[in-house]
Amino acid sequence: MSKHKIETICLHKGVVEDPIHKGAVSPLYMSTAYQFNDVKDKRYPRYINTPNQEGLCKKIAALEGGECALVFGSGMAAVTSSLLSHLSSGDHVIFYNDIYGGTRNLIKKEFSKYNIGYTFASGSSLDDFKKCIQENTKGIYIESPSNPLLKIVDMKAISDFAISNNLWTMIDNTFASPVNQNPIDFGIDIVIHSATKYLGGHSDISAGAVIASKKHIEKIYELAKNLGGTISEFSAWLLERSIKTLPIRVREQNKNAMELAFFLEKHSHISKVYYPGLESHKDHLIAKKQMKGFGGMLSCELNSKIDVNLFLKNLKLIKPVMSLAGVESTVNYPKLTSHFSLTQNERDDQGISDQLIRFSAGIESIEDLKNDINNAFKSYSNES
Repeated sequence: MSKHKIETICLHKGVVEDPIHKGAVSPLYMSTAYQFNDVKDKRYPRYINTPNQEGLCKKIAALEGGECALVFGSGMAAVTSSLLSHLSSGDHVIFYNDIYGGTRNLIKKEFSKYNIGYTFASGSSLDDFKKCIQENTKGIYIESPSNPLLKIVDMKAISDFAISNNLWTMIDNTFASPVNQNPIDFGIDIVIHSATKYLGGHSDISAGAVIASKKHIEKIYELAKNLGGTISEFSAWLLERSIKTLPIRVREQNKNAMELAFFLEKHSHISKVYYPGLESHKDHLIAKKQMKGFGGMLSCELNSKIDVNLFLKNLKLIKPVMSLAGVESTVNYPKLTSHFSLTQNERDDQGISDQLIRFSAGIESIEDLKNDINNAFKSYSNES
């Protein structure tokens, strides 16, 4: 673990030295073909050991306080490699019910092919997870804050339970980012990120990351190099560059999200707001205990009289897009995007209503964001 603070880690850890010109930033090594004879390590992009990949892994591991890290071409490549490397035919795993729709789709569509059993814990309390354990259970997979309702799981309680039952633990830490939350500090074994989101932060990189102990990373690596979910050299270079501003970006997004949450909670066209920074959020006290900041993500339910698609079209600054966590504010409709692959019953079970939208706060002026939302509602009222 690095002794430096996160701001310094983001800037200086994992920078690839420029031995010729002594440049201030990492040089970009675009080669996919490296010498194999008379060298200690045979470099190959699929082996995640090119200069830019290695530097990026060091930076991301330090951000989460882990021993090692691996980087991938997408968040789902990171999820798939982590899960399948730790599960075999006949095993069982417990999943938190409120996880990313893509991860849930992977479980539903692919696990039966490998004869892997699974149970979705119906709630976020420890008792909900305890009820799911079986003789062949190998691990627990959670997401906190969850997508899209920002539910919070007590990481320390889960890790303690897992340790006492000889289970591994994994968490999707994408929504929090390493700035707001470090699950390894609470005993979680394996931390996963869709680095496309906050780590990249500019809506122009597709990447994933896994951080864990050397023992866990070695197991994931053996499968990852066979699955081939490689990150490109250019994306690795861009991601290492982008992480340099991570703390500044995320803290401003935290601030805007909190102000938006207060604003929306009082808005006449909003029936409910989901944000762990609000005292009204049912998991607020747990979030205060384990988060350094409450994040840039929030969701809300529009009143039943509001046409969601019309509202989205009326927004001018806030962009309706498929992803999140860029410096620009965006909005998402889970029913048609992140949780489209779920059935209506599955969405209802998770509390994802047809009126639910999810905001990703950017770094714009908060007053401009509020005005954009108010203007999008104008066709429904006489508000000025």
